[in-house]
Amino acid sequence: MQNERDLFDMLKEMYPQHPRKEFVSATENTLRHRARSMSKKRILTKFSAVTSGVLVCAFIFSWLLFFNENGKISEVIQSVGGTSSSYAMDEKEPLVYIYHSHNMESFIPELPEQKTDWMVNSQTKNVTLVGKELSRALKEMQVPSIHDETDIAGILKQRGLYFPDSYKVSRENLQKVLAENDSVRMVFDIHRDSTKRRESTIEIKGKEYARIKFVVSKTSGNYETNKRFATQLHKQLEELYPGLSIGVIEKGINPQNTYNQELHDNSVLLEMGGIENTLEEMYRTTDIFAQVLKDILEKSK
Repeated sequence: MQNERDLFDMLKEMYPQHPRKEFVSATENTLRHRARSMSKKRILTKFSAVTSGVLVCAFIFSWLLFFNENGKISEVIQSVGGTSSSYAMDEKEPLVYIYHSHNMESFIPELPEQKTDWMVNSQTKNVTLVGKELSRALKEMQVPSIHDETDIAGILKQRGLYFPDSYKVSRENLQKVLAENDSVRMVFDIHRDSTKRRESTIEIKGKEYARIKFVVSKTSGNYETNKRFATQLHKQLEELYPGLSIGVIEKGINPQNTYNQELHDNSVLLEMGGIENTLEEMYRTTDIFAQVLKDILEKSK
C-alpha cells in the first residue's frame, strides 16, 4: 500500500503542473494535519493513511481541473445529456473568444494512419489545437482570451443530433460566455478548409504558411458590421504578408444558419489551411494573426 508521500510524488510525476513549492508544502501539511485530527477522533483510525492519500488526490485533481501554471482557470459546463463542455479563460477580462463548431476537423499529414481524404477527422489532432495556439500567442502579447475546447462532435452524438446541428450546440457556450463577459470584443469560430494544398498554402520568405479565409453570413443581423470587421482583418494581413489571406467570403445559402454571427458585432468564421496542411504551417499563420488582432485592439482603444 502506498503512503501519503508516495501518492503525492506519483501524482506530481503524472501531472507536472509545477505549482510553487511553498504552495505545495503548505497544502500538504494542512491535509496531513486534518488526517491526523481525524485519526485522533478515532474515525476510521486504521484507514487514516488511505484517507490522507484520498484527500491529497482530491486536492491535486481539483488543482489540475481549475488552475494551471499559466494562471488560467478551466471552467466546466455540464451540458444536457451529461456531456461536459470546457473552456480555458485568462484571469483578466477576456477580449477574444475562440471556439470550434467542427472541432474534429483534422489534417492528412498529421494522420499517417488515414487511408482516405474524404473525411479527415481526429479526436486529438484537430483544429482545436490551432485555437489553442492562437490563445497562447495572444496571451504572450498580453491579450486575454477564452479558448473553448468543447467536444461539439461528442455532444452531437450524445444527444442524437446531426452534423448540421453543430452551430446550435456551439451557440450554447457562446451565449453563456458573452452574457458573463461583456469585455469580449472579437469572436472567432475556427475551422479547417477542405481545399487542397495548392490552394491552401503560400510560401513566404522560404517558409510555408496555411492561408486563411474570412467567412461572413449574409443572413446574420450583424452582416454589415461583421463584413467590415472581416475586411479589416483581411487588409491588415495583406499589409504584413501579401497573399496569406484568401479574402472575405460571404455565404447566405441557408438563411437559418448564421454561424451564430448575430450574437456579436465582431464575429467571423475562420477557415484556416486545408486538409493537406500541417499543424506547423497552421501555427505560423496563427501567430501572425494574433499580432493582427493585437494591433486592431490597440488602435480601437
